[in-house]
Amino acid sequence: MPKVKLPALRPMALASLIANVGLIVTGAAVRLTDSGLGCPTWPKCTDGSYTTTQAMGVHGVIEFGNRLLTFVLAAIALACFILALLERPRRRRQVWLSLGVLLGIPGQGVVGGITVLTNLNPWVVGLHFLLSMALIVAAYALWRSTDEGDGAPVFRVATPLRHLTWLTFLASAAVVVLGVIVTGSGPHSGDNGAKRNGLDPAAIAQAHADVVFLLVGLTIALWFAFRAVGAPGPARAALILFAVEMAQGLIGFVQYFTHLPVALVAAHMLGAGLVWTSTLAVVWSIRERPPVASAAEPPTADTPAPAQQPVPAS
Repeated sequence: MPKVKLPALRPMALASLIANVGLIVTGAAVRLTDSGLGCPTWPKCTDGSYTTTQAMGVHGVIEFGNRLLTFVLAAIALACFILALLERPRRRRQVWLSLGVLLGIPGQGVVGGITVLTNLNPWVVGLHFLLSMALIVAAYALWRSTDEGDGAPVFRVATPLRHLTWLTFLASAAVVVLGVIVTGSGPHSGDNGAKRNGLDPAAIAQAHADVVFLLVGLTIALWFAFRAVGAPGPARAALILFAVEMAQGLIGFVQYFTHLPVALVAAHMLGAGLVWTSTLAVVWSIRERPPVASAAEPPTADTPAPAQQPVPAS
């Protein structure tokens, strides 16, 4: 099926996606180095300065550096929005998606400020992370939209497999949420005096592991099912997700039994972003959007309209 390319917007949208995944890692660095209150107030770094001071030491540099990254993400998102507006013909989905990412970044910054003002309340910190995951969804959707048309989605698999795909997506989301709760009960609070959520770390970690096993099982089922119905694209996406899950699971087990060393926790945070992105790839793989034929240029014998193969009812 022919695809629509937006050469100017596509690489910038990919940069936005990578930057939003990278923000998870830099946020982890702030927490793992106990720099969460390196700038003890917000929006200023200190009561008398918007920037870090020598008295704040390395913790102030790390926290202020993470704040500066918000402007980098905002600049990339603004570039995406401008490019979406300049595209001819202009495509409404790209404009709205790029605007959503652009508006989400300052919103994320405000929640980050609230985490500081609440002295790193673990629930607010968790919300800060989950908003990053939501921004990844928007950035991923924007990037993928540059390689597809604006027609109605055409599904490549039957309804039961679509349901199984969405169940896998929900399991992946549950893994992310429970991972946030595990983090809120663990030792890496972002500051020596920050409170924890009060939940039993072992019990929450076990619940998190149980849902991870469910996610892995659903992913394996998806791979076999996609292969059985002759859907190589979705099968490949499911296999990649499984490989990422295995790497993430290995890191998770090692970090748990080695008492959460900082380096492995940071790697696990990056892995969370990669598992989430790989999950989105599976969701996107089961459908495609054909280009919409212009009313002024109807399909001819030389340029036939793409045939849409309906999925058999199940």
